[in-house]
Amino acid sequence: MEIAQTPKPEQIKELMSGPEDTPVVMVNLLSFKQEADGGNEGMTGLESYSLYAGHMKKFVESKGGRFIWSGRVDSMVIGESDADFQIVALVEYPSRKAFLEIASSPHVAEIGQDRAKGLSGQWLIATTESSIQTLATK
Repeated sequence: MEIAQTPKPEQIKELMSGPEDTPVVMVNLLSFKQEADGGNEGMTGLESYSLYAGHMKKFVESKGGRFIWSGRVDSMVIGESDADFQIVALVEYPSRKAFLEIASSPHVAEIGQDRAKGLSGQWLIATTESSIQTLATK
């Protein structure tokens, strides 16, 4: 399994094939560098990423999204993976289109420098709300 920092074009195409006018919750599985680089020396990767996350939270909220939850990964309970994620974060966007507009904005490119200095990689999973009962009937 590949851990990356940016999506591939085919992943964006698949994202946009989902429901158009419903909120999308992005599940962020985040892995950080031991030490930040590129001007953030002296900080951990998590500390550098946290600078970005604070700015991103304000920006996402200004566009109608919200940060739902974040927490540290304690342990893998079921399954196995070589991926070493330290943080999981759930962020809701008004729509897939809104997510892309936010993610590709010049403001995010500017604040994203602290992200790149601290993040070693991530998995980003797009989800749409559904109840277990609804899933069981399909």
